[in-house]
Amino acid sequence: MRINEEIRSPKVRLINQEGKQVGVLSLAEALVLAEEAKLDLVEIVPTATPPVCKIINYGKYRYDQTKREKESKKAQHHNKVKEIKFRPNIDTHDFEVKVRRAQEFLARGHKVKVTCMFRGRELAHTEFGERLVRRFCDSLEDVAMPETEVKRMGRFLHVVLAPTGKKKQ
Repeated sequence: MRINEEIRSPKVRLINQEGKQVGVLSLAEALVLAEEAKLDLVEIVPTATPPVCKIINYGKYRYDQTKREKESKKAQHHNKVKEIKFRPNIDTHDFEVKVRRAQEFLARGHKVKVTCMFRGRELAHTEFGERLVRRFCDSLEDVAMPETEVKRMGRFLHVVLAPTGKKKQ
């Protein structure tokens, strides 16, 4: 953003400190008006022909602008990835509790990463874990869809579920 002498255009469309349009003036005339008001000449819309400039307090303008940017960042919703972990020999009740917890996360709009962990001799029978992860995905198919395929990475099986937006009835 250019201010005062940094503005390169010979003619500018000027807006005064009250917000009223003055018209198209030479840069020198606009700088004189800004100096008389003891304010800065700030190029607001540099892409217009001629560029739009406003007579304002530049420090206050920058402060307001950063404040607006912070507010807009707060308003943005960030999707979080929640993780549900279990082992291949999980009990049916515990499995159902994990499914309900995943449904809550999905209802709030979060993605869910489902992880099945293997220890020791369980690694010899990863098909039990795969069946369990697929059963988990099937039980949530009305509220979520797999974003990735089931992947095995070392001692873990992973799949990420994304909410579909449909509500379970």
